[in-house]
Amino acid sequence: MFVFEPARGALTAIIESRLVTEVKTAADSALGATLLARPGSETLLIIGAGAVARSLIRAYAAVFPSIRYIRIWARRFDQAEALAQEARLEGVQITAASDLAAAARDADIISSATMAHEPVLHGAWIRPGTHVDLIGAFKADMREADDALISGGSLFVDSRETTISHIGELMIPIAAGVITPKSVKGDLYDLIGGTVAGRVSDDEITVFKNGGGAHLDLMIADYIVGAMKASV
Repeated sequence: MFVFEPARGALTAIIESRLVTEVKTAADSALGATLLARPGSETLLIIGAGAVARSLIRAYAAVFPSIRYIRIWARRFDQAEALAQEARLEGVQITAASDLAAAARDADIISSATMAHEPVLHGAWIRPGTHVDLIGAFKADMREADDALISGGSLFVDSRETTISHIGELMIPIAAGVITPKSVKGDLYDLIGGTVAGRVSDDEITVFKNGGGAHLDLMIADYIVGAMKASV
């Protein structure tokens, strides 16, 4: 990723794109969770065991010091187990989960980062008060959550412009009449600006769609450049 100075267009940095994506994705989800999840959440379930899952472990533990248990589920149990053994956080028990439904029922926060095209997470599994963070479905034909979850929780997105008309997680249920664009209560701009309330009760199920977008790549690149300059 080439980063240019905005006033004169001079090249200021070259950053590996994978680093930007890993930081961006986890930061986007962690910010959403700080605004929507219950503050004292103790149990985090991560669905998926790839590079994003590794970033999520660090990010969630950093912003939720109350977390004591992290469960990791993947289609291949050995992959989830390998990540659980690799990840080490003081005071946090990290284990692989073999039963996704049972792990979901026990979680305070669920963060899903898969390449699924069909729902892997079902609303019937989600207990009151849970915060659900959906990351993986980034194309028009991809979904991670079923209709019951999308329509049954309080729905938020990181940015309306990059999610509602672009990502299958919302496009497919909207096309089917399960929800409408107005079902999205707010995005990060609304939540941070205070124009929309986030969680309103401990029993509320909140659903956050992390859609990413080029604007976030620019924000994270600018942050990385600033951090590097500050460290010199």
